[in-house]
Amino acid sequence: MSAPTLAEVVTVLDELYPPGTAEGWDAVGLVAGDPAREVRKVLFAVDPVAAVVDEAVEWGADLLVTHHPLFLKGVHSVAATTFKGSVVHRLLAAGCALHVAHTNADAAPRGVADALADLVGLTDRRPLVARVDDVERGIGRTGRLESATTLRQFARRVADVLPVTAQGVRVAGDLDAEVTTAAVVGGSGDSLFDAVRAASVDVYVTADLRHHPASELRERAEFEAGGRDASRGATPYLVDVAHFASEWPWLAYAAADLAARLPDGTVTTRVSTLVTDPWSARIGAER
Repeated sequence: MSAPTLAEVVTVLDELYPPGTAEGWDAVGLVAGDPAREVRKVLFAVDPVAAVVDEAVEWGADLLVTHHPLFLKGVHSVAATTFKGSVVHRLLAAGCALHVAHTNADAAPRGVADALADLVGLTDRRPLVARVDDVERGIGRTGRLESATTLRQFARRVADVLPVTAQGVRVAGDLDAEVTTAAVVGGSGDSLFDAVRAASVDVYVTADLRHHPASELRERAEFEAGGRDASRGATPYLVDVAHFASEWPWLAYAAADLAARLPDGTVTTRVSTLVTDPWSARIGAER
């Protein structure tokens, strides 16, 4: 059986993650590649960085699908003398196309948010910020945990199910407090604190939490709970993970869903296990 063309594979990816559902500032879709070429091997990764390109080329991938865009802003050159231009040249020289599914994959059913929600054990869930015309599609997910637990135990589960990174998992809140509900957002999530508060969940899992937004959220929660003596009820608590780690679980869903929609045996998919989180170490004080 002949392999599908790149155009046919992109059609399936666009059905799974419609480009029209991406945020207005985003840059998704086919970045480089000949739509007429056949695709037999597809590699999925979070970041279109040099190490991932090495993996794609060495494996003989015909298509690299990444979550993060290579070009989020307009450029005037893709010359191989630039580090991003060199990515394009190396991929094309090896016959490998590049496709991006970013915020359109964040919002999709079985997308980034659902994959993260599944790993942390979220049930009876719904989008944190739903799209008006689609009850299944939207930013983040909220729901109930499979069983009540403590913030400490919940954070430990998050650490255990996500890829290991130098950052690890940071927690804000009383570690012995009980948690039964949660919200999750893959990638940077402190812009959604108002939605998290409105959802009235016990704990929020996301990435890239900045000092001032996180501090203000916790201070407000403690104030509204009656002061520091009532900190055990000062929800939402925060669980902050590495950006890469929060989005990596989606790759397995994307690989499986693409393969399931193409003729059996025509395309082999693979998930990159390279940790492309930019932080390489965490060093504590010796005193």
